[in-house]
Amino acid sequence: MSVTAPIAPSVEPTRPVGVSDRLRRKASRNVRERFIEAVLFAAASISVFTTAAIVYILVSESWVFFQRVPLKDFLFDTQWTPLFDDAHYGIMVLLSGTITSSTVALLVALPLGTIIAIYLSEFARPWVREVAKPFLELLGGVPTIVYGYFALVFLTPLLQLIYPELPGFNLLSAGLIMGIMIIPYVASLSEDAMRSVPMSLREGSYAMGATRLQTALRVVVPASVSGIASAYILGISRAVGETMILAVAAGMQPNLTFNPAEAGATITSYIVQVALGDLPHGSIGYQTIFAAGLTLMLLTLTFNVLGYWLRKRFREVY
Repeated sequence: MSVTAPIAPSVEPTRPVGVSDRLRRKASRNVRERFIEAVLFAAASISVFTTAAIVYILVSESWVFFQRVPLKDFLFDTQWTPLFDDAHYGIMVLLSGTITSSTVALLVALPLGTIIAIYLSEFARPWVREVAKPFLELLGGVPTIVYGYFALVFLTPLLQLIYPELPGFNLLSAGLIMGIMIIPYVASLSEDAMRSVPMSLREGSYAMGATRLQTALRVVVPASVSGIASAYILGISRAVGETMILAVAAGMQPNLTFNPAEAGATITSYIVQVALGDLPHGSIGYQTIFAAGLTLMLLTLTFNVLGYWLRKRFREVY
């Protein structure tokens, strides 16, 4: 009895991939990568183009304004009445209201925001932090006009119980509410900066016998000073650029004063007042909003440059 060996299936040899196929796939991949790079570059260029367009509009319109109004009068005149027959264009009137309201807001936001950040970073239990921080950030999402009406109908009457001579429109209540609005920005960014400090620094401080408060104030805060400074600069820029709270609660009355108990106008509230459409386009009164906007942009740019310098100067790398 003969046993036949099984017949092995025939396997056709695979054809090697040709050089042309590899080049075709490589060319297709390069095209896709170039397309993705172009899309990303276009997306990144939007912010640059928008900034350049804003600067161009402000500078070009302000140039027309300064051809009709001397720069000396704009900087040193003590009256701001561009909508009256006897027109004056002293930007210091609006700057005084901006500085006063921002100072009141920062006196509230910076200390309270820092204290809240220290508590959340160093003392709060994990479940407290997980609950408190979302509520804190939710406070920053409330529309600013709601804050403005809250200052007008609640805080101002409350302050008038303490200070009866306080007028219905004043920079004090507007500044206090602005400070409450800015607290989440300062607290959240400062807490993130403190949480990024390595735990080894805290453990070393505890090993030397320091308390939790001493560790927080003498180790964690100095180590995160660059991040805290950035939070402060953001808070300052937010206070300087605030609009609706001041338009509702501060009175929009151009008044050269640094007394927060008086009514006043800021750069942003004046821009809102003029931009309602009552003035013809191209008139000198209409062009004042571009000169005021350019002043506000330069002021904000100064704070941003200062914040960038502070981050570079005091940044700690671990």
